[in-house]
Amino acid sequence: MSELAKLSPQPLWDIFAKICSIPHPSHHEEALATHIIEWSKQKGFHVERDQVGNILIRKAATKGYENRKAVVLQAHLDMVPQKNNDTVHDFTKDPIRPYINGEWVTAEGTTLGADNGVGMASALAVLADDSVEHGPLEVLLTMTEETGMDGAFGLQAGWLQADILINTDSEEEGEIYMGCAGGVDFTVTFDLAREAIPQGYKTFTITLKGLKGGHSGGDVHLGLGNANKLLARFLAGHQEDLGLKLLEFTGGTVRNAIPREGHVIIAVPADKVTELTALRARYEGILKNELAVVEPNLVLLLEETQTELQALTEDCQKRFVFFLNAAPNGVIRMSDVAKGVVETSLNEGVVTMTDKQAEVIFLVRSLIDSGKNYVVNMLTSISKLAQAKYKAEGSYPGWQPDADSPVMHLVSETYQKLFGKTPNVMVIHAGLECGLFKKPYPDMDMVSIGPTIRGAHSPDERVHIASVGEYWKLLTAVLKAIPVKN
Repeated sequence: MSELAKLSPQPLWDIFAKICSIPHPSHHEEALATHIIEWSKQKGFHVERDQVGNILIRKAATKGYENRKAVVLQAHLDMVPQKNNDTVHDFTKDPIRPYINGEWVTAEGTTLGADNGVGMASALAVLADDSVEHGPLEVLLTMTEETGMDGAFGLQAGWLQADILINTDSEEEGEIYMGCAGGVDFTVTFDLAREAIPQGYKTFTITLKGLKGGHSGGDVHLGLGNANKLLARFLAGHQEDLGLKLLEFTGGTVRNAIPREGHVIIAVPADKVTELTALRARYEGILKNELAVVEPNLVLLLEETQTELQALTEDCQKRFVFFLNAAPNGVIRMSDVAKGVVETSLNEGVVTMTDKQAEVIFLVRSLIDSGKNYVVNMLTSISKLAQAKYKAEGSYPGWQPDADSPVMHLVSETYQKLFGKTPNVMVIHAGLECGLFKKPYPDMDMVSIGPTIRGAHSPDERVHIASVGEYWKLLTAVLKAIPVKN
């Protein structure tokens, strides 16, 4: 039995522990989906799936609540798979191992999947707990949100019967979200030309690790180190004076997580090894000074390496390295409308390299379409200068805030009654699926709430235990307070 069984509220924590036990990274949600469908049938709920794999579960209203507006509780099935470099874990086969660490629940060396597993568990717990009073209820669990919002893109009009949607994917108790950023993936591809490493060169691996990583939307304003950008900065600054040859560049694993680790394989003339060693130490010192507060654990390692790889040609290397170094990253602009909220940003999330091709994947986010287009145009420009191929795809809209939203006001008033304080009504820079839901369901009233989660999309991910209890009180109280349907 999981140690989470000692936590309250139940059955939320029991259900979350079960979710952790079933592998469900993006594109591998089927085992969890099958479990939830079977669980729903055993409970006697109506359950069905659509053409893209989304799950819809319906439960009749509590006696006396039949005339209330119908509500759909929404979460996504997948989680971001990130692990520490020294953690042995196959996200497609191995369970997440949650444990209690003081006031928090976290996982052993991997992401926890509290994003959005706790929200999913809360929705299923509402179904399972007959003491929760509610009107007509639906639970919508969407597919593959973290890598492209596939389920939300595929959601069809007419399937949901609810008037109100409560998204459970927010990550700060005491905050109510009524808007979010839209986004688009931008992929740059370099065709590589290689040549033999010159005689008298030695090969080395430079590894940058110990960075915190984090959510490329929710944490982008924190000034965290991006492994891809920091490695590119070193290469761009020293490739000419060292006579450096680049053989390999790898950093980051998913486009919506700030890259925590990366490595390059390089070759330098034997008479430049001492200089390279000194520059490594100097650059590590520079980074430790610049990022002392936000990245206290960063490490830059240099190890001599044996490899069969050939080097990039001089022209190919310069175009690739200068592109990585010049590409914008992080916050582009703060919002004038939502004070303290990032308006536009991007994340140089993943760099991969094979023998013949290199690929760089960015995730661009913005509260406004023009901001998104501005960054796409910047990336297009430098891609053209670097003579690289590029494409923008998977664009999804932001969720336009509605200051007159009845459910937002209901949640805010309910929170104040429960806890004696006013919640913050916010717009979030991270992507929520609500903007996409508005296309097939333009008249649906939507709001997003959730418990406090820190370090999402990184192995430091953790959820605050007490905030889960407060979130549960709010969610169940709101369901009880949903008004009569006119």
